Amino acid sequence: MGKLFGTDGIRGEANRHPMDAAMAFSVGQAVTHLLRKEHRRIRVIIGKDTRISGYMLESSLESGITSMGGNPYLVGVLPTPGIAFITQSMRADAGIVISASHNPYQDNGIKIFSGDGYKLSDEQEEIIENLILEGKLPEMVPRAREMGRAKRIDDVLGRYIVFLKNTFPRNLSMEGMKIVMDVANGAAYKVAPEAFIEMGADVQVIHDSPDGININDQCGSQYTKDLKRRVIESGAAIGLAFDGDADRLIAVDERGNEITGDQILIICAKMLKDQGKLLNDMVVSTVMSNLGLGIACKKYGFRGHASRVGDRYVLEDMKRLGAVIGGEDSGHIIFLNHHTTGDGIVTAMQLIAAMIREDKMLSELAAMMDIYPQKLINVEVKEKPEISTVLQVVEAIKDVETELGDQGRVLVRYSGTQNVCRVMVEGPSEDQTDKYCEQIADVIKAVLG
Repeated sequence: MGKLFGTDGIRGEANRHPMDAAMAFSVGQAVTHLLRKEHRRIRVIIGKDTRISGYMLESSLESGITSMGGNPYLVGVLPTPGIAFITQSMRADAGIVISASHNPYQDNGIKIFSGDGYKLSDEQEEIIENLILEGKLPEMVPRAREMGRAKRIDDVLGRYIVFLKNTFPRNLSMEGMKIVMDVANGAAYKVAPEAFIEMGADVQVIHDSPDGININDQCGSQYTKDLKRRVIESGAAIGLAFDGDADRLIAVDERGNEITGDQILIICAKMLKDQGKLLNDMVVSTVMSNLGLGIACKKYGFRGHASRVGDRYVLEDMKRLGAVIGGEDSGHIIFLNHHTTGDGIVTAMQLIAAMIREDKMLSELAAMMDIYPQKLINVEVKEKPEISTVLQVVEAIKDVETELGDQGRVLVRYSGTQNVCRVMVEGPSEDQTDKYCEQIADVIKAVLG
């Protein structure tokens, strides 16, 4: 793990190191220096979500890029996958996203896409990191006449909406379909409703008034209470919950039940298989996926593979194994036949396509996969030593695994973006699962909290 980059870029509390104006300026310089071309200025797309700190970081990135001779193109508020698309569409050299995804407003982050719409490699991130930490960037700046110019682009929403609509099968129609969506006061607050309205859907939107500090606040993919209530009240066919940067989707069925990322993965994989489009019959998930996903894969003839947690690792394994679909239980799903990265709105388009194609309610499709009781506890920690070196924690895990036998499993890992240790237990009953999960979490709190 690098000193600055985690599993999803650089992240931290806004206006505090490493997520301050000075760091954003240095990132802008380092990216420009890394990608510098001999015969032309490099072009970098900059987009953001709705956090108040986005203004500061956007300006600092713009300054860093221009100071190193690059031309930044500012696209404003746009989902993370939208920035990946625009970067690729405009043939820019890189795209930079200012977002902390599903985190609260006081956090922010910087993630970088290469010109082909994929996230930078570990090696490229390491070069950027070294350029920043070695402190030599000020010596590398060009003369004043070679500095870059910034430009604001105003038509990206329309371009991205056209792309989104084109991922929905032309022979299907969602005309008149009742949809409720929770846009988390985040980056999708304009583009997501517009995309579905243009498809003819009857759309109701909640949590679509961002004020800079209400992003992800008791709304979006992690808090579906309001969405569930509105779906039932309105008689909608489906509820769609995005996170702050709209790369995730969690759905709600017509009965008000939450549909997980794992269930969405199975539903969409089955649709692809039925169409002969499930390359290698392969579905990539992560080690955090529910036990029920593996059982469903066997049932429907999919070859399942569990990658490390993090969309970059899912994508790496998808490419290596020749898969076109993969994702996480959190709702971060990648459709490689449509996009280079996880896109919550693309996922919603595919899920609705499956409902229409099968002529079934979402609750029926969700029943394709049984969910084993699962408990996840996030424990705040002061440090992150290797789990295998903390004997009390190792013993606590071993005790629970012995009790569960082959009726469940335990997974303990650190967050790649926060000082948090995640404890996940699956078991035969909710009571047992809760008890065992709390048992391990208590030990971690005592030792590392």
